[in-house]
Amino acid sequence: MMGLHRARARWAETDARASADRLGSSGLRGGAAVARRVSGAGIMALAAGLVFGALALPSSLVAQVAVRGETVHTMAGPAIRDGVVLVGANGKIERVGPASEIRIPEGYRTLSAAVVTPGLVDAHTVVGLAGYLNQPHEQDQLDRASAIQPELRAFDAYNARERLVEWMREHGVTTLHTGHGPGALVSGQTMIVKTRGDNVGEALVDSVTAVAMTLGPEVSRNFNGRPGTRSKGMALLRAELIKAQDYLHKVENGGAPARDLKLETLARVLRREVPALITAQRATEILAALRLQREFGFDLILDGAAEAYTVIDKIREAGVPIILHPTMARHSGSLENATMESARRLRDAGIPVALQSGFEGYAPKTRVVLFEAAMAAAYGLPFEQALATVTIDAARILGIDDRVGSLEPGKDGDLALFDGDPFEYTSHVCGVVIEGQVVSESCR
Repeated sequence: MMGLHRARARWAETDARASADRLGSSGLRGGAAVARRVSGAGIMALAAGLVFGALALPSSLVAQVAVRGETVHTMAGPAIRDGVVLVGANGKIERVGPASEIRIPEGYRTLSAAVVTPGLVDAHTVVGLAGYLNQPHEQDQLDRASAIQPELRAFDAYNARERLVEWMREHGVTTLHTGHGPGALVSGQTMIVKTRGDNVGEALVDSVTAVAMTLGPEVSRNFNGRPGTRSKGMALLRAELIKAQDYLHKVENGGAPARDLKLETLARVLRREVPALITAQRATEILAALRLQREFGFDLILDGAAEAYTVIDKIREAGVPIILHPTMARHSGSLENATMESARRLRDAGIPVALQSGFEGYAPKTRVVLFEAAMAAAYGLPFEQALATVTIDAARILGIDDRVGSLEPGKDGDLALFDGDPFEYTSHVCGVVIEGQVVSESCR
């Protein structure tokens, strides 16, 4: 398995041992386990857990739910015809199987649909930091004060009541990987939330998921021509990572350097506590990202990767996953060589792929991953693989497949209910369940 997945497996094991320390229903992956590490960032993560845990959604709002589907795509095996999914009062899935084998207990609220899937996972977005009105006061996804700001925390700017969160939920998306977006050498941190709740504490799954970086000319356009060339941008990144290495060396050898939020965050990347999410569209930038990973040894997720199909062998050799640009992204600028066949080509090569809604600079500010996956299927990606790019494969790449991405006992009771083929234009999402809560019943 790739280095990222090995690291994620270690984190999952650590979290299992620390389950008694988890705070509230938010299930912070960065909480008690990270606090045991010897960094200031770990202590900060625990403090965030205490705050967010206090805001956790009351369990009394979660009901016992039975969802019956003519077809149930569990993403953990073959589709089940006339299937049933039982979700308990704790918001976790209790049983999944054919209706002939599962009796729905008395008192369970029953929902029915033509097709049932796991709640969809948007592998990369800026929704919640970017608002649908497209006004400056609600555009927090990119701070232009400096091109390198890894210390910026996504949860400090997330608006759980943003209309776009509701919009995505109504289209079956139950989990978002959101935060600071592309456009800076290091724009800040990302996080994972559920598309529910009135505040970040009620929505939070993971407070620090990745550190977002960007390679390419977009950076200079956002910062008045600086840093300049691709080489200059790489040199600045390398210099900051070398400073973080020195900072980390002092900490690990008993030193007490002055607190530096920027270096603390980059040190977490170097220690493989969180991966680097590097947006790199052109082949030149993709190869530069792979060189940076080899030099510093961090876990890497490639983002965007419009020209990844031209360097498939290099990506496969590096063993890194890709959160691919939206299938229907406009083919201009750095994406001028993008193809709608990328997901199929990369999957055929054995490279893990998830799809994203990404970032849009115009209203209404977001795409919907359901439609992006449908288009990938239209361009050759088999149905199950296309659905996986917005369910289980997305969850695996993000390291949350122990909770979401498939319908299995013990996982979160997140489901999307359709009145037909999810990828058919005339079908609708007619119900959404998040951890046992029926959060939408209108057909969208």
